[in-house]
Amino acid sequence: MASITERFKKAVNAFTNSNDDEEVWGEGLSFAGVSSASRPDRTRLRFTNERSIITAIYVRIAVDVASVLIKHVRLDDKDRYLEDIDSGLNNCLTWAANLDQAGRDFRQDIGMTLCDKGVLAIVPVDTSLNPKVTNSYDILTMRVGEIVQWYPKRVRVSVYNENTGQRQEITLPKTQVAIITNPLYSIMNEPNSTLQRLTRKLSLLDSVDELTASGKLDLIIQLPYVIKSEARRQQAEQRRQDIEFQLKGSQYGIAYTDGTEKITQLNRPAENNLLTQVEYLTDQLYGQLGITKEVMLGTADEQAMLNYWNRTIEPIVASIVEGMRRSFLTKTARSQKQTIMYFRDPFKLIPIANIAEIADKLARNEILSSNEIRQLIGFMPSSDPKADQLINSNMPQDKSVGNTSDAGGGEPGPTDQASQDTAA
Repeated sequence: MASITERFKKAVNAFTNSNDDEEVWGEGLSFAGVSSASRPDRTRLRFTNERSIITAIYVRIAVDVASVLIKHVRLDDKDRYLEDIDSGLNNCLTWAANLDQAGRDFRQDIGMTLCDKGVLAIVPVDTSLNPKVTNSYDILTMRVGEIVQWYPKRVRVSVYNENTGQRQEITLPKTQVAIITNPLYSIMNEPNSTLQRLTRKLSLLDSVDELTASGKLDLIIQLPYVIKSEARRQQAEQRRQDIEFQLKGSQYGIAYTDGTEKITQLNRPAENNLLTQVEYLTDQLYGQLGITKEVMLGTADEQAMLNYWNRTIEPIVASIVEGMRRSFLTKTARSQKQTIMYFRDPFKLIPIANIAEIADKLARNEILSSNEIRQLIGFMPSSDPKADQLINSNMPQDKSVGNTSDAGGGEPGPTDQASQDTAA
C-alpha cells in the first residue's frame, strides 16, 4: 500500500483538473486571498424563502437529515453490516468533508440545498488519483454544488473553491459526481407546487402589510366647487398643500378644514382572503410533507415523529445514499462488499422511563451487550469482560466448556457446584 506522502503527491483537485482553462485567483501570490465579511461557502437561500416561514421548514428538514449518520462500510456474505471502512470517503461523511465543514455540517448543507434547489451535485474536489484516468481513486474532500447547466453526459456545477474563496463553475462528467434529486420535488420545487404557491401568497401578504404600514394617509378631499378650469385646479392644489403642511407641522397630526369640505380616508385595510389562503396552503403543505405543527414546535409524540421520519426524512436520506453509491462505488468495490449505509439512532425518541425496560428486553434476548446499551445512553463502558458478551444475566451461565455430568448422576464438580449456587 502506498504511503500517505505518496498518496498526497498523486492527489488531484477537481478545479485544476476540469475541462475549463480558468484562472485560479490568488495562486502564487503572497496575500491570503479574497476576503469576505460572511462565510462565503454557506448555502444562500432564495430571497423569497428568507422572508417567509418556508425557511423554518427547510431548516427543520435539513437538521433532521444531518442527524442521520452516513458511513462507508463493508458487508458480510449475507449483505449485513460488518465494519466501517477506513477510507477518505468515510472520513468525509463522518469527520470532515472539507476545510470548512465537518461531517454533520456537510450533511445539513445537502439537506438545505435539496430543499431549496431541488437537485444538487456532490463533487469530489480532492481525490487520491486522477478520475479521468482511473476509477480506483479515494475521495479526500467533497463539496455540495449547485447544477447550473445540464449536458447529455456532463453537468456544469457551481462549487465553492476553498483555494480562491469564491464560487466557481466547472464542468464534470455525470459519472464523477453524485447527482441527488429531492424525492419531494413535485411538492417543494415545481413552479406551481404547493410550497411555491405558499411562497407567492406569503409574498403578496407581505406586500399588503407594507402598504398598510407605509405611513400614507390616502385622503380624498372633496371641495365645494367644480374643478374644471386651470384656476380652480391651482386653487385645489394649493388647498391640498395647505392640509399636508398642517399635518406635517402639527405635533399630533391635526389639521382643520372648511365646513363645506369633505374628507374621505382610504387607508383602511381592504378585506381579502390572503390570510385564509396562506393558512389553507400551510396545512396542505404540512400534510403532503408529513409534517405537523407539533413536529415544528418540538411537542410531537412518538407516533407523529415516526410518521414524519418515514414520509419525509427517510426518502431524502435514502436518495442521498443511493446517489453516492451509484457514483462513488465501482463494480470492483461492490464485489468487495463495500457499500454506503445510513444509521439512525432509535433511542432518541424514547422517554427516559422506558429505557430501562427496553434495555432489559434487549439484553435478556441477547440482542445487545451491556456495554452497547451503556454507550447508547451515554455511559462509559464497563471494564468487566462479561459486559461485552451477549448473555442473559438472569439465567445461570455454565462457565465450563464441554464439562457435562454423567447420565447416571454423581457428585457435582466444582464448576457445577458454582452454577448451582448461582442459580440458588
